Amino acid sequence: MEMTVATFVLIHGGGDVGWYWHLVERELRQRGHDTLAPDLPCDDDSAGLREYADTVVNAIGDRRSLVVAAQSFGGFTAPLVAARVPVETLVLVAGMIPAPGEAPNDWPANTGFDEVMRQQAQRYAGQDLIYHDVPPALAEQARRHARDQSDTPGQASWPLDAWPSVPTRFVLCTEDRFFPPGFMRRVVADRLGIVLDEIAAGHAVALSHPKELADLLVRYSATAG
Repeated sequence: MEMTVATFVLIHGGGDVGWYWHLVERELRQRGHDTLAPDLPCDDDSAGLREYADTVVNAIGDRRSLVVAAQSFGGFTAPLVAARVPVETLVLVAGMIPAPGEAPNDWPANTGFDEVMRQQAQRYAGQDLIYHDVPPALAEQARRHARDQSDTPGQASWPLDAWPSVPTRFVLCTEDRFFPPGFMRRVVADRLGIVLDEIAAGHAVALSHPKELADLLVRYSATAG
């Protein structure tokens, strides 16, 4: 049976770059799929979430068989993309889940993350919350790639009035120190009401466990629709 070739559109988190996904891209391409991981204009104070979505949609062009996967703050952009182009599956990877009309800056208070973050900062005082399970040399590369994150996209209300009618999956990282699993399970249940999948990894799962994440993404593509 001929394999269906998918295009995996990979959206990075806040203050990051498309490079974050490079190991997952390699895994997906080795399996015959196409990948895109554009750099969002996150250090541009003139760019908001609409411009983030424009960047991704322009990168997609006329490609089809789309699986859109978003990391962390990318969860605010991915549904905007899915509302504009024909996406087969939407995947949030340790992703923020916006509510209609919610500004990203309000998300921590609305979800209780502000209190969770205080607790995590105390629990892991002086320790890395993002790259703790990433090989040290790779973690250092990731830090060098980091960019400033403008506050502009955090200020405006999320523009959709409902979650797009696209099959949605959530990848929970059970060793995540930034979005701890108990917190994320509650947010997923409250805001999406879907069954989630788990990987024993920290927040930067695309760097620490790229093969396992690619396995999940390919599985989602194979069962799309």
